[in-house]
Formats: sequence, C-alpha cells, structure tokens
Amino acid sequence: MVESAKKKKFKVPHTYVILFSVIIIMSILTYVIPAGEFDRVKDEATGRTLVSPDSFHNVEQNPIKPFALVQAVPRGMEDAAQIIFFIFIVGGAFQIITATGTIEAGIGRLAKRLNGKENLMIPIFMVIFGIGGATFGMAEETIVFVPIGIALARALGFDAITGTAMITLGAACGFNSGFMNPFSVGVAQGIAELPLFSGIIMRIIIFVVLLIITAIYIIRYAEKVKKDSSKSVVAELELEERGKIIDLNNVPTMRVHHNIILLTVIAGFAVIITGVFKFDWYILEIGSTFLAMGVISGLIGGLGPSKIAQEFVVGAKSIAFGALVVGVARGILIVMKDGLIIDSIVYGLAKAIQILPKSISVIGMYIVQVIINFFIPSGSGQAAATMPIMVPLSDLLGITRQTAVMAFQFGDGFTNSIIPTSAALMGYLSMGNIPYEKWFKFIWPLMLIWIGTGMAFLVIANAISYGPF
Repeated sequence: MVESAKKKKFKVPHTYVILFSVIIIMSILTYVIPAGEFDRVKDEATGRTLVSPDSFHNVEQNPIKPFALVQAVPRGMEDAAQIIFFIFIVGGAFQIITATGTIEAGIGRLAKRLNGKENLMIPIFMVIFGIGGATFGMAEETIVFVPIGIALARALGFDAITGTAMITLGAACGFNSGFMNPFSVGVAQGIAELPLFSGIIMRIIIFVVLLIITAIYIIRYAEKVKKDSSKSVVAELELEERGKIIDLNNVPTMRVHHNIILLTVIAGFAVIITGVFKFDWYILEIGSTFLAMGVISGLIGGLGPSKIAQEFVVGAKSIAFGALVVGVARGILIVMKDGLIIDSIVYGLAKAIQILPKSISVIGMYIVQVIINFFIPSGSGQAAATMPIMVPLSDLLGITRQTAVMAFQFGDGFTNSIIPTSAALMGYLSMGNIPYEKWFKFIWPLMLIWIGTGMAFLVIANAISYGPF
C-alpha cells in the first residue's frame, strides 16, 4: 500500500497555479537581474517608436515587493481587459446562435458530407486560416472561429484539441512564414531597410513546408482519438461535453429561419474580415460585430429579448475560467515591466550572440528571439524592440539582413502557440475550455519540430546569403 502511494502519478498543477508560479519567479528575477533601459526614439518616417541600439544603460533597481506581486494579477486583468471582455462577448454571442439550433443543424449537414473524408477537413481549414495568418497576421481573430471548429471536429469523432488546432495552428503556420504579414515581417523589414515583403519566394516555401508538417501532426493525433477517445489529451473534457456532440444519425432539419441565421453569420464574418483588411479593425470592432450578429440571430430564431440575455450569460459563464486566464498571464508581463528587466534581458542576450562562433551565430540570433518572445509576445512590439539591435549586429557578423528578419519571424512566431504570455493562445484556449497544461502536452512535440525546421531554413538562408529578392 505504501509502495503504491509512492508511485502515485504526478498531477500537473492547475493552470492558475502554473501562471502565478511564473509571476513569482519573474518577481524574484527583479532582485537578481540588473535593471536597465534603452532609450526610445520615434521614427519620423513610419511613426514607430524604436529602441536606440547603443543607448542601453543601467537604472535604479526596482524589485517587486510582496504587495506589488499580489497586485500583478488584478493589474494584469485591467491591462488585458479588452481581450478578456472580447472573449466573454464572443462566448455569449456564440451561445445565443447555438440556442437557435442553427449551429447543430448547419454543422451536422457539413459533417455528414465530410463523413468518410474527415481527414480532408483538417488541411482545408489549415490552408484557409494559414492564408489569413500569412497576409494580415491572423492571431486573436481566430478566437471567433474556434467554437465552430470544435463543434465540427466533435461531430466527426475528433476532440476539442483537433478542432482548435486545425484553425489556430493553420493561422500560426501562415503567421510564422509571414510572406505578406505587415505586422511582423513588414515592420521588421522596414526597420532593416529592406523592400517590403522581399524574399517572398523563400517564405512561401516555408509556409508550404510548415503546413504539411503541421497537418500531418494534427491528422495523426486526430486519427488516434477517433479510434480510441481515451487517447484524447482532453478526454475528461470530452466526457463532460458528450451531450453537446452532434448525432449524425439524427441531424436536425435546416428550417427557413436556420438558413437566414446562417446567412447572417456568414455576412457577419464577411464584415469582420473586410473590417480587418480594409479598416484595421481589432478587438473592439470585431467584438461589437459579433455581439450584433448574436442578437440579430437570436431575434430571427424567435428567442425573445429575455431568452437572448439568458443565453448570453450562459455562454459568458461557460468560458469564465479561460477568459480570466488571459489576465493572470498578463500579470507576468506587468511584473517584468515594473521590475525594469525586459530591456536588460534583451541587451544581455544580444551581447551573448557576439561571442558565438560565426558559423552558429545565426542560430544564436534565432534562439535569442525565441527567448525574447516570452517577454515581448507582440510581433510588431518585438520587432521595434529587437530589430534596431539585431540589424547592426547581423552586419557585424556577416549575416544578411533578410536572414536576420527570418530569425526574428521564426523566433517571434513559433512559440506564440505555447507560451502563457501569448494573449491569442490564452484567448482561443478559453473558447475551447482547454486547460493550458493539456494544450502544452499536445503541442510541445510539434513545437520542437517547428523550432528544428526553423533552424534548418536559417542554415540554408545563411549558406545562400539570402537577400532582398
């Protein structure tokens, strides 16, 4: 009995415990890492605020005190309020649409057509969202599509991980290649004084390779789950949600009001995509459109004002755990900013690259960007903070600027799908009710494959002196 107790399986801590532990670790580092800052200057040509590469200086230490540590979580909630409430609105609006029966009827019909060809769904969705990631940097925007992906995946015998992955990792493949992404590659190339979207052929090749690798990874996982549901990383969640899975043998009939609601939803998504592409829409506008879409759909479905309000609360309540995770995770960044250690970390890592042998310095540059991405998960923000340093460093090391931009895009992109400081990751996990530790278990092998693939492409780029065209 004692021996069996000793062999008791280790239980992964709760997601909140993991995140708050990271906050504590970062607060301790504010006592250890010397505080420092770069001067910021405004680029008059673009209006961006960039770091001045030779301006790093130490400043007075500002270690995080115990009470400030406790405040990090509510301050993180405040800082991430826009995304948190966006998630609540999307969850509530989607529940209203679900209550009309349209999702069940529409997804049921689509699933029946795909029955026997389930695996085709994964690459199709990945290509569609991959193009979105590659062209307008689709990240947080995937949140609104996750519930539909999960409903379809479950109807076909897969799980929530499959439905989430085929949408979000498809977008990530596009974002990571970034062949026409103005928010990461575009900003980085502008700082590096390269023609906008130059080197596009290599980036399209990267996009295709990443899509193939990721599609195979997801399909293999999905097939394993379909054969044996206990193999699902979120098997407990799937048992809880069993009653919500669409029965393909008893698919509801698409009635007139279902078709009208479906057209309303399609029109709503078309408005969102147009707004993002043409008018730089973000969380506020997308959330407002989704709320309007939900209310209009509810009225068409005959729910009535009180029922619409009731369903909205049900939907928002069901994703409270995940929505609040975004705020807790933001507390990590709050601690690092207040402790004045982010610039010190960037400076220290950049200096470390200079002492590496020239043959592996490009890999060192890549690894540095991967590490920095934990602290600065914003693509354009990381470009503004690191590229003014990495560009002259690449010139010094004999690495082409285009290769330096590639090191940035890989370092900035890959780990967004695993780091807890990524608002997009925490957002779409909240929509799927997927605990962070479960997602981590699913994604870490793919993350190693992605990072290794990035290294291979960087070695090739360095060998061929990858240039502007």
